[in-house]
Amino acid sequence: MGIKVRFTAILLLPIALAACVSSDDTRPISFTDDRGVSDQPYPKNYRTEILAFMRTYLNDPTGVRDAVMAEPVQRTIGGRLRYITCVRFSARDSDHGYRPARERAIVYVDGRLDRIIEDAGEPCAGATYAPFPELEKMSRVSGG
Repeated sequence: MGIKVRFTAILLLPIALAACVSSDDTRPISFTDDRGVSDQPYPKNYRTEILAFMRTYLNDPTGVRDAVMAEPVQRTIGGRLRYITCVRFSARDSDHGYRPARERAIVYVDGRLDRIIEDAGEPCAGATYAPFPELEKMSRVSGG
C-alpha cells in the first residue's frame, strides 16, 4: 500500500507544481510592466525623453536635418490605447550622407517612453508636425 501512495504522489506532483506556477495573468514581462490599462497618463517629459533616447538610438546624433515632431496623441497600438509622439527627420548615415526623412512613432506606457515604431505611416497618419530644433542641435554628449 505504501508503494501505491508514493506512486500516486509522484504522478500528481507535476500537476501540483504546474498549478503553483501558472496564473490567470499570462502577459509577457516587459521593461515598463505594461498593465494594459486604457487610462494612460499624458507623457509630460516627452521632449526630454525623446532627445535622451535619440542620443543612443542614432549612430551619429549630430547633424540631424529636417526634424519635426507632433504633440502626443492617443492611438491604438497593438490593440491597446497608448500615447504616441510622431517624429520625422533625416539622420546622417555611416558615410556621412543623409537618408531621406522617415517617420517614426514613439510609444509611451504609463507616461514613459517605451519603444519606437520604425515604419510609422499608419499610426502617424494625419499628424500635425512642428519644427523640432532641439533634435537638429543634438551632440554626442548629454549636455546639448
